[in-house]
Amino acid sequence: MAAWTLRDPKDCRFDILSLGEVMLRLDPGEGRIRTARSFQAWEGGGEYNVARGLRRCFGMRAAIATALADNDIGRLVEDFILQGGVDTTHLRWVPYDGIGRTVRNGLNFTERGFGVRGAVGVSDRGHTAAGQIKSSDYDWEAIFGQDGVRWFHTGGIFAGLSGTTADVVIDAARVAHKYGTIVSYDLNYRPSLWQEIGGIERYRDVNRQIAKHVDVMIGSPSDLGYQSEDFGTAVGEAVRDFPNFKAVATTMRTVTSATLNGWGAACWVDGKFFHSIERQNLEILDRVGGGDGFASGFIYGIMQFGDPQKAVEYGAAHGALAMTTPGDQSMASLGEVEKLASGGSARTER
Repeated sequence: MAAWTLRDPKDCRFDILSLGEVMLRLDPGEGRIRTARSFQAWEGGGEYNVARGLRRCFGMRAAIATALADNDIGRLVEDFILQGGVDTTHLRWVPYDGIGRTVRNGLNFTERGFGVRGAVGVSDRGHTAAGQIKSSDYDWEAIFGQDGVRWFHTGGIFAGLSGTTADVVIDAARVAHKYGTIVSYDLNYRPSLWQEIGGIERYRDVNRQIAKHVDVMIGSPSDLGYQSEDFGTAVGEAVRDFPNFKAVATTMRTVTSATLNGWGAACWVDGKFFHSIERQNLEILDRVGGGDGFASGFIYGIMQFGDPQKAVEYGAAHGALAMTTPGDQSMASLGEVEKLASGGSARTER
């Protein structure tokens, strides 16, 4: 596949660099946020989750470009990142003002949902250090040119944090392309991020500007304004407008209840369509992070095999496994992903 000419690992410090915010996730377990008396703490963030999945499940050299306010909450988030094995060389520390007037760390309260009660996320991320990142904060020439990165990943959550972050994405992607790095972008529309700054129309305008600089678009083309419910038709329209796309990939989810979903995935690569195994009535413990799990598995499949069918199967399998455990993060092993991707079952192993 000529389109997938990846940089030589020997010439690169990292296989994957993600750009995005990492928040402290506070999880009431089986309870509700509004009645909780205790919370389990995790780290999470759409772009970061992809890098962590590629590191912990797939064994790739992963790094995160982000920023944290330098207080104990930030240091707790850093500790989680380090436990996940993600390199923190490009984590910027911003001096804390004492009470968060000018800079804070993001919090994300997340209910898992159950049955007829859907999952709920309540984020508290105004004035965060990551939302204040500017392009001048990073030497992209050194990162992509001197150190070397094989794959760069970011997304619509980071792009929507502030008036500067979308420009950071574009500037980083331009330099990444200059040095032959593949750029992927997860659309990840979140109404709460955009409701006060122009809503879905503003989101689409910003993301269509970013789309011009993306090789691998992850998510539904409808998020860019294409109205067709048929994935193939919508992709055709998107590729016509953005001929730079090498691939478009998305999950296919049918919600029966919060804990029972139909689950699969599809991708378009180099003019052809590929579909994963469809899993009817997939039982879910915690749906947050399923899409990020898909993205990391898909990226691994492309990087490791250059095979779109394997990539979409690995992505769908890893996303499914990520939703069987609590927290944003996948706890799956490569062996579990390989087994499920090849049609394996949940039969007990001893």
